[in-house]
Amino acid sequence: MTNEIAIQLKDVHKAFRGGRDEILRGISIDFERGKLTYILGPSGTGKSVTLKHILGLLSPDQGQITVLGQDLNSMKESERIRFREKFGMVFQNSALFDDMTVFENVAFPLREHTGYSEEQITAEVTAVLRSLGMNGPYDKYPNEISGGMRKRVGIARAIVRKPEILLYDEPTTGLDPYTRITVDELIEKIKSELKLTSVVISHDIPSALRLADKIVFLDQGKVAFEGSPAGFVRSSHPQIRKFLDADLVSFRSLGIAKEGAGSA
Repeated sequence: MTNEIAIQLKDVHKAFRGGRDEILRGISIDFERGKLTYILGPSGTGKSVTLKHILGLLSPDQGQITVLGQDLNSMKESERIRFREKFGMVFQNSALFDDMTVFENVAFPLREHTGYSEEQITAEVTAVLRSLGMNGPYDKYPNEISGGMRKRVGIARAIVRKPEILLYDEPTTGLDPYTRITVDELIEKIKSELKLTSVVISHDIPSALRLADKIVFLDQGKVAFEGSPAGFVRSSHPQIRKFLDADLVSFRSLGIAKEGAGSA
């Protein structure tokens, strides 16, 4: 493992229900330091299980997982808990605390895991929210702000402690087109400004093609593709072709021609 690789999965296997339900079947993936990697694939093919292995929430039945030079398999659970402080996590539905304000949600990890004074916390929270385009007020509750703003708050909470690795779990699933574009812009902003090693679990092909440095496609618990967005588009793998053709099929079902959809 070189210094350029932040996360490495090597021949990772994982099964549940006493081995009857095999989810990961020997996957090997390198995640480059400071790069944005999208993990795509059909539902149930192992994307979320892969993410849980990177976080150390699951241990492989076989194989090796190395994160920031540390072998997760050899860590005790208490060591893994401390090690997770190097991660930031953006959840699908933002996972904000409904009874906390915008400010309190973002301040929560600082109050729980640091010895910062309230003055320091105020400075850090204000800075990260402003960097994401939120200039106040910060005393509103999650149900009082838009979906796009909730996403900003969720991302702010994930990066306020300046993690080395940022993980996104289906960040654009279920969003309206406008909010999806907003989230894409936030992911791109963080990628360009913070240079974090970022991993996105998603079904969102357009976002992946637009933002990813690398795309990994999982199919039936194996890596069917690992490479650039351009290489992904050229792939002849049947499941990848099915994914890439899905938008075109949707347009055609509405009676909209390919040219009318803006395709070349």
